[in-house]
Amino acid sequence: MSEAESPLPPDIWVDADACPGVIKEILFRAADRAQVQVTLVANQWLRTPASRFIRALQVQGGYDVADSAIVDRMNPGDLVVTQDIPLASRVIEKGGLAINPRGERYTTDNIAERLSMRNFMEELRGAGVQTGGPAAFHARDRQAFANALDRWLAQRPKPAPSRDD
Repeated sequence: MSEAESPLPPDIWVDADACPGVIKEILFRAADRAQVQVTLVANQWLRTPASRFIRALQVQGGYDVADSAIVDRMNPGDLVVTQDIPLASRVIEKGGLAINPRGERYTTDNIAERLSMRNFMEELRGAGVQTGGPAAFHARDRQAFANALDRWLAQRPKPAPSRDD
């Protein structure tokens, strides 16, 4: 396979509206260290560090606009960071990998159960039942995410050296 025909190395896409800042910081450091493209997608302007490996994509507000932008642009093998279970399901269907900011991977084996639980909780909230929010984000969650990201980075195909390097 020639260099022109070689597949691009996988990218990282971030559902950035609800992604904790500490997770974005981990991703920013990994982008430069591993030379992986990280794209934050949100319906608001995002500040990102100056790097050729980091970009932000602002989309219009609206239901699932950012989700659709991610799914439309991602390729099989790409990693998507999201807390949105329906988005994770779409990513898996397209051949991508999805993890949440706590480092938990969504898989074909667990996504149906997670969708069912999400829908059940949404029904309870719709009926006026107080279900509480997500558990507090701890240092162990940050570490679990960093470990999951490191595993993905270690397994992904490496980019071909550029003529600039």
